[in-house]
Amino acid sequence: MRVLGVAVALAGSSHCAAERHFPLRDPLWVDDDRRAVSVPCQLRPTDDDPQHVSCAPASYVSPLAWDGADNSIFRPLSELFALQTSHEAVNVNALDEVPDSAWFENRLGRSHPTGDALLRGACTPEQILEPQRSAPGSWTIDQGKPNGASLGFRVRMPDQRKYMFKNDAPNQPERATAASVIGAAIYHTVGFNTSCEQVVHFAPELLALQPGLTTTDNSGVSKPFDDAALAHVLSEANRRDGLYRMQASAWLPGQLIGPFRYEGRRDDDPNDVIPHDQRRELRGGRLLAAWLNHFDAREQNSMDSWIARDPRVKDSSPGYVRHYYIDTSDCFGSEWAWDGISRRLGRSYLLDWGDITADFVTLGTVTRPWERVQRRPGFEMFGYFGAAEFDPQTWKNEYPNPAFSAATERDNAWMARILSRFDRADIAALVTLGRFSRAEHARYLAEVLERRLELILERYLLRLSPLADLALEPDGRLCGTDLARRRQLRSERAFRYQALFSRGQERAQRPVATFDQGRFCVALPSRPSHAERYAVVTIRNGAARYALRVHVYDQGPPSGYRLLGIERPELP
Repeated sequence: MRVLGVAVALAGSSHCAAERHFPLRDPLWVDDDRRAVSVPCQLRPTDDDPQHVSCAPASYVSPLAWDGADNSIFRPLSELFALQTSHEAVNVNALDEVPDSAWFENRLGRSHPTGDALLRGACTPEQILEPQRSAPGSWTIDQGKPNGASLGFRVRMPDQRKYMFKNDAPNQPERATAASVIGAAIYHTVGFNTSCEQVVHFAPELLALQPGLTTTDNSGVSKPFDDAALAHVLSEANRRDGLYRMQASAWLPGQLIGPFRYEGRRDDDPNDVIPHDQRRELRGGRLLAAWLNHFDAREQNSMDSWIARDPRVKDSSPGYVRHYYIDTSDCFGSEWAWDGISRRLGRSYLLDWGDITADFVTLGTVTRPWERVQRRPGFEMFGYFGAAEFDPQTWKNEYPNPAFSAATERDNAWMARILSRFDRADIAALVTLGRFSRAEHARYLAEVLERRLELILERYLLRLSPLADLALEPDGRLCGTDLARRRQLRSERAFRYQALFSRGQERAQRPVATFDQGRFCVALPSRPSHAERYAVVTIRNGAARYALRVHVYDQGPPSGYRLLGIERPELP
């Protein structure tokens, strides 16, 4: 059964919350969109084989100029003449969570990773590069970096593993490479598919240039990638103790078929049945991008890969499509050549009709947040990345993103609940992946990330209920975690719990016990008082504006209660 048929039953239907009943079945935790499917084979000539037949979905090419124009101009214009209705994400289970799928895996949301797993991100042990153990000339450059703002090249290792090596921008040394690695590790920990990223320091003697290479720049012009081109790339790289610093991105598995879109569906993927702008993980990704100021979260920085059942023939059927986030190098304060644009990144679209109209109406007399931001002396490498003018509710990426624009309060609150599980120690550990040459840069970045996260949690954990991890204990208690109390968003005395047990005409207050780390338990009645078995427990924590409604079914002894679903209605 597909996620569309799950109790996507509209965690948003607050007006009829009192009448809603969940079916007597377990919540769906795994979507079946990773089942192997077959697609029609087609003639797709390659340079090596003019008669090549591919049995994988066709590659999608996403032109940056068109995507930007479409989302900045044409889509807003079309929406002016269309009836716009707001609706909740559809791939949500009965517990108000997103099932595991080809898009998202519940990692941080269900269990806290170990220190090693946190720092490893998407990397497997065999993907970790060890330059000090590599022989001279064993890293073969077999491709120039085809496009993008940063210089680089592709390296093939002796065991045929491939990595794209990229530089930092000269005006912001260490920022882009660190952002790529830290950002990817955070996205992976949250639950998204990402590439394996790492910062490497290596001696130039390890490199061997394959002759006859060419590369194509952003304007479409091809040129040789020879010794002179390689020397230019290395001359722009940062160096420490005679070693070059670059970011190494492991090549993704499978047959790469281009970016995914933030709206619509892939017509050639039988598993792709949910419109992308109605997927909660893509909508909630807005808040994750806001935390890191990943303003470059657009379809060009994503990738779909066909994972064939037969790994020897990458474009064979059957298989399935896996969806990746790639390239977080613009996080943490990336700057453009124009200071006026750099100031606005994360605060206004490049072409922002709302801001243009507001400036016209007010004659530009209102001071905007981007006019107040300042670089912190000594930390200019992070540009305008800070917390002083950060508003998670109004944050904007480079240009409108259809899924981000569709995000509702529930989508953002879902992501906030996941992000709240990053502790200060986790953030400090993740920042070490950047391998900064100065310890104060790592401390500064950790401080800014912590403060921005606090602002996110203040906004999104104190409106809809932040109670999570609901489960029934063997002794019949209903227990969970108050993520707002766990994160100490208010003083301990601000959390005053109340639990109302409702079954048929029965109404009874139930005692709530509290424990460390935000844990709480509600004692449920041990025996049914009448034939009615379906019950609702309404829990308030005294700090959030709205309550949580937990639906349970009393199966009687010896089975006891069964958890059916939860609601976060916007009701007092």
